[in-house]
Amino acid sequence: MAVVENPEILLYSRVRKSPFFYASRRHGVAKYSVYNHTYHPRHYGDPWAEYWHLLNGVTLWDVGVERQVEITGPDAFDFTNMLVPRDLTKCQVGQCKYVFITNEEGGIINDPVLLRLGENHFWLSLADSDVLLWARGLAYFSGMDVTIREADVGPVQVQGPKSKDVMVDLFGEDVLDIPYYFLASYDLDGLDVVVSRTGYTSELGFEIYLRNASRDAMKLWDKVIEAGTPHGIQVIGPCHIRRIEGGILSWGCDIDYSTNPFEVGYGYEVSWMVDLDQEADFIGKEALRQIRDNGVSRKLAGVRIDGPSLGSFNDGSMIDAYPVRRKNDPDGEVIGKVTSACFSPRLEQNIGFALVSIEDAALGTEFVVETQHGPQNATVVEKPFIDPKKNTPKQDLRQLVAGS
Repeated sequence: MAVVENPEILLYSRVRKSPFFYASRRHGVAKYSVYNHTYHPRHYGDPWAEYWHLLNGVTLWDVGVERQVEITGPDAFDFTNMLVPRDLTKCQVGQCKYVFITNEEGGIINDPVLLRLGENHFWLSLADSDVLLWARGLAYFSGMDVTIREADVGPVQVQGPKSKDVMVDLFGEDVLDIPYYFLASYDLDGLDVVVSRTGYTSELGFEIYLRNASRDAMKLWDKVIEAGTPHGIQVIGPCHIRRIEGGILSWGCDIDYSTNPFEVGYGYEVSWMVDLDQEADFIGKEALRQIRDNGVSRKLAGVRIDGPSLGSFNDGSMIDAYPVRRKNDPDGEVIGKVTSACFSPRLEQNIGFALVSIEDAALGTEFVVETQHGPQNATVVEKPFIDPKKNTPKQDLRQLVAGS
């Protein structure tokens, strides 16, 4: 029997749908995947055109799959601080943090964006794993007075250099005063929303979190499209080319239960992600202390891969992780894997992340990667590949507007 190279994904009642499912599919979704048990638009026909539109214009994404685990109650702060290795005493009300949720062995259960809406009110904007069940199980046995639920909240992302113009038209010029990784609440013609200066692109961008999303999703979507049309807004899927260029990790690909923060560059180099000096006894603290002291045996490195284009990552060209072998033994033992890879149009080369031994992760190390095009030479290079200090998304928007 012949292999069907591009089988359809079944749309039916058993798989959940984003609050924006029927709005986003009007724009011609070409490929779905399932994320958090929910249909997720991956692209609308041309991931390369979507990439360039993100870099030069403004884009809208349906990311309602990022389910919001809401934690409230008198002990909500202490409970949330127990979940994550970051010290949340350094997180203000109205601030967002990129965090890991770790298990007792230090493995990464999820890497959400945490939003602190009140002293004891948090949202965890999830990557693709079942944190709701984990958190509710912990709460049940913790003795803490907390309420944990999946809030009726759906986010969309507005990303790209012209995102600021669309957001001003929607919310007024005050939206320009939201600092990077902070949030503000708005009433948008009766729609209750939270706006954060965050995104999955390393580009200028925002996320709009809609309360009562199951009721109001279509209204919000239409308002964003209406405000964005004069600015050339385009609906796209998550741009994995840009996230790989920016060094952004994907849970289930680059990180999961079997990896810990020290292996993937968030521990030694970015020590604030795992604060072992804080007072809170977070889950996995002792395990991560031992990992820090003993060192790790492998590392997620940046790689440049020779050969033909490896695709856009979200186009179905990378079905599995690519095996890595030593250059002097290309048919020998597998010593690691490339977890994410794509062709970067700006760099005009294939780039990606490789989980390999510490010895093989040194800059300049060469090895062989087994891609869909056969064995290709690869070299360890610095990551992030573009804008490593994230100067682009951190720009002062008032100054940016004044200078335009």
